[in-house]
Amino acid sequence: MPLFHSNAVLAGWSVGIGSGAAMVPAAFSASRFLDDIRRCGATYMNYVGKPLAYVLATPERPDDRDNPLRVAFGNEATDRDIEESARRFDCTVWDGFGSTENAVIVTREPGTPRGSIGKGLDGVAVYNSATVTECPAAEFDAAGALINADEAIGELVNTHGAGFFSGYYNDQEATDERLRHGMFWSGDLAYKDADGWIYLAGRTADWMRVDGENLATAPIERILQRLPALNRVAVYAVPDDHVGDQVMAAMVLQDAAELTPEMFEEFLAAQPDLSPKAWPRYVRIAADLPGTATNKILKRELVQQGPTPGGGVLWSRRDRRATGTTSGEEGGYVVTG
Repeated sequence: MPLFHSNAVLAGWSVGIGSGAAMVPAAFSASRFLDDIRRCGATYMNYVGKPLAYVLATPERPDDRDNPLRVAFGNEATDRDIEESARRFDCTVWDGFGSTENAVIVTREPGTPRGSIGKGLDGVAVYNSATVTECPAAEFDAAGALINADEAIGELVNTHGAGFFSGYYNDQEATDERLRHGMFWSGDLAYKDADGWIYLAGRTADWMRVDGENLATAPIERILQRLPALNRVAVYAVPDDHVGDQVMAAMVLQDAAELTPEMFEEFLAAQPDLSPKAWPRYVRIAADLPGTATNKILKRELVQQGPTPGGGVLWSRRDRRATGTTSGEEGGYVVTG
């Protein structure tokens, strides 16, 4: 992790200082990951974004568990990445959620449901930014699909105020944007169930409107990540030819994995909690996705590129309106690039 980022300072450097341990400078490489861990005798690592997914894409070896690593701590790993990393490398993976400003903190408690990031500390809530009121609890159908997204999805806030946040350096306008109505507004969309478990829905810019229905990207990504052939995925909106948005998914497959349009359609049809309107209209299969220095996927760059192969292959699905139906099972994917 680069030391300009709060994760490296709070979850890396300060851990080394507090425990009296050595901190090893290293450039991240998925293929050299275990070699670096063994060479340095590292017992702890911190991460943000998709490094665990990168590592898991490398071929598994019989001696992967033979390493000194005890704990990996970070955020934004998927359930599958957490479980597979723990199994493959014989370590504990603690994945939490916290805003860079340390104003909104969510922890995974024992019993956290799959897909949830846990429960928030006192004061963490989901609010409607227009009405400045707390959103109602999420409701699900028998298949587990969210049925009241318009009402339940809102912005993660700290109702107690700024928490540990004291403001952005020399940027009062940005500070004021975060601190409104006596609360800290994170910019992260989420929903909370009746038991208080929080589920991310993306950033505030990740809303899309497809055929008159509001959709959030993160729930779609969580469903697509059930696909064994998939290593990383980003779901985002691209403009519809007529009005609103269409769903696009940029995907990186596991090493040596095979996925055809027919296999992908079969998978989509088997997901009972995936709305037909949430089926990706465009699918990019690429060797990698654009990322930041902290291994986060750069969705804004993907959005700017639009429905293009981006150096990979693009699958396009026939417009459902051309068939006079809203069923996701109509049309079929064709390779267009």
